[in-house]
Amino acid sequence: MNATTPLTALQVMQDSPMIPVIVLNDVAHAVPLARAFLAGGIRMLEVTLRTPQALACIEAIAREVPEAVVGAGTVRSKADAKAAANAGARFAVSPGYTGAVGQACRDASLPLLPGVASSSDIMMATEDGFTELKFFPAVQAGGVGMLKAWSGPFFDVKFCPTGGVTLQNAPNFLALSNVVCVGGSWLVPANVQELGDWGRVTRLAMEIQILRK
Repeated sequence: MNATTPLTALQVMQDSPMIPVIVLNDVAHAVPLARAFLAGGIRMLEVTLRTPQALACIEAIAREVPEAVVGAGTVRSKADAKAAANAGARFAVSPGYTGAVGQACRDASLPLLPGVASSSDIMMATEDGFTELKFFPAVQAGGVGMLKAWSGPFFDVKFCPTGGVTLQNAPNFLALSNVVCVGGSWLVPANVQELGDWGRVTRLAMEIQILRK
């Protein structure tokens, strides 16, 4: 897979047991962090659009670490989707779903993992053709029990639970037939970026690989 290979949402989900949710406040941290994840076996990197530096960080990773597959998280609008694509993002993740965001991602050729928290959300997303979804906030919205309940009526939908997922409870989610991967921020502990402790990120990423089904 190279930087020009088109992706599907399912391919993004299948690459690793986990998609890290990354908040970057300093562009200087983007490239070493991406390389640390690669060293630990994780290529799909969700950089959230929660800081003024996020787009520049996506651009830096796309340019300097082409072996990684950088995506944009917290995509909430058409403008977010367009800006993410222009920065070099190769997939998008949203906290919720609207038809406008879905169409904007299609227009920008960005595979989208739309966020859903209810059966109505799932029906809206699948009606627009999205069958790989982010369950968010997973634990707060019903967790494993909710996903088990959805496996009947939404038998053709695959999920990436995110929100409250930890190394301890991730195996419970990954054991479900309708879960492909999980998302979480624990691979980037609060002080790692300030300390430049990239080796810790690599070690945590390697731990995740044992969670493979």
